Amino acid sequence: MNRFHFSEVALKRDALAREMAHPAAGGFATFEGWVRNRNEGRAVQQLDYQAFEELGVREGNRIIEEAITRFRLVDARCVHRVGALALGDLAVWVGAASEHRAEAFAACRYIIDEVKHRLPIWKKEHYEDGDSGWVNCERCANPGHEHAHGHGHQADPAPSSFPDYSRQVALREVGEAGQRRLAAASVLVVGAGGLGCPVLACLAAAGVGTLHVVDGDQVEASNLHRQHLYTPADMGRPKAEAARERLLAMNPTLRVEAHCQRFEETNADALVALAEVVVDCSDNFRTKFLVNDAAVRAGRPAVLASIHQYEGQLQVARPDLSASCLRCLWPEATRDGLVGNCAEAGVLGPVPATLGALQAMEVMKILLDLPGQLVDHLLLVDLLSQAQRRLRVPRDGACGSAQCVRVKPAGTVTTGAMLELSLSLEDAERQGYVIIDLREAQEVAVAPLPAVAHRHWPLQALLADGPAELGNDHRYLLVCSRGLRSRAAAEAMREAGLREVYSLAGGLSAVAPGPRHVPRTCS
Repeated sequence: MNRFHFSEVALKRDALAREMAHPAAGGFATFEGWVRNRNEGRAVQQLDYQAFEELGVREGNRIIEEAITRFRLVDARCVHRVGALALGDLAVWVGAASEHRAEAFAACRYIIDEVKHRLPIWKKEHYEDGDSGWVNCERCANPGHEHAHGHGHQADPAPSSFPDYSRQVALREVGEAGQRRLAAASVLVVGAGGLGCPVLACLAAAGVGTLHVVDGDQVEASNLHRQHLYTPADMGRPKAEAARERLLAMNPTLRVEAHCQRFEETNADALVALAEVVVDCSDNFRTKFLVNDAAVRAGRPAVLASIHQYEGQLQVARPDLSASCLRCLWPEATRDGLVGNCAEAGVLGPVPATLGALQAMEVMKILLDLPGQLVDHLLLVDLLSQAQRRLRVPRDGACGSAQCVRVKPAGTVTTGAMLELSLSLEDAERQGYVIIDLREAQEVAVAPLPAVAHRHWPLQALLADGPAELGNDHRYLLVCSRGLRSRAAAEAMREAGLREVYSLAGGLSAVAPGPRHVPRTCS
């Protein structure tokens, strides 16, 4: 059913409203955009609307379905005029029916804003002074432009040029052939956070035909200062789903697949097989090594990056060229939690944005076979001093011309004793666990542990003294803010011979009281 369509004839709002009559609808709201006689101080005679209709109808229906789901509507419709319109003509009509009026009002605003941002619609304004010009209708979603006619008058591309890759096609190394190569390419991006957002935005804008987004998390308020694909309205939504929606708004000609799941040993090989280049944008060492190993097994290039406060590093694994991989630099994965992630160490938004842009550039180099590729090298970036160092990382001699000797065969899943427990601190106390808070003193001061019996023992002190002081006469539950440091410490204590040491899964953020967003799954 097409809930969005274009019309070459005048819109009859009463007839449109009657089509949406429904006994379950207690609230019905409409938005109407009319052609007015002035724009930014200039007198207007008439308008001409044109659209890339096939693409517009497809994306318009997607917007309506999003609104129905997001606002729990009974029904929603939108009709947009094309062709010549006179002053006073109805240019766009939106209707939303819901059980209650608030959802209907909000849905109308959402639909018209998304239509103006995402649909390939152009308007030619005819002024009384004889001037005219094509204007992309995305401007009417900007603040201060409330009507269908409230646009500026700068000349924008004609409809036939959307999307317009002319600036990159003009590069001798790209050209039309390179653009076709990008359109046929597929890239898997693991992690849609601080690194993943700039990577995805750059690749989508460049016209990379198929993007696979892998992320099992939901959007949180703390993400928004650096993860620019998301807005406050996305909080609580799966990141992969929200990213897909925004990327298609940027470039509706792409295919974007959302995988709302974590990248794990059990799905790594199947996910990597979906694309020809893999980009690691995760925030933990375990996932980075999983990405590296799956890419090596599949013979796929992998572009890996990591950041810490104001610094970052970038490496490209090229098993297809028998070049070095992550394990040539670090034979074994660094234990997560021993080095603070963004949540604990802090981060400024431009740091992941810069490293993510560098990752996207390396992907483009691979897809277009551009010179200067980061093969057998590691790039170190310091954003405070703006210094860069490119270090040689040769392939490990033990690998020879064969596959990396440290990468396990496909289908290998590492299993071990259970390290993480999901329970409340009160239940842990009742069950006899000795609770140890590994956070630093300043963290404890800001968010003290709830009123349960516990010992404050910061991570580094526990790693140094814990194996000698703790015995196997008790069960221990280690806690930190998000569960990474406590898991790393539990692993270290197990290796030191302590049998009953566990980590609180998800850390204190998983058990802290307070309002939460209800997670949603991918649609």
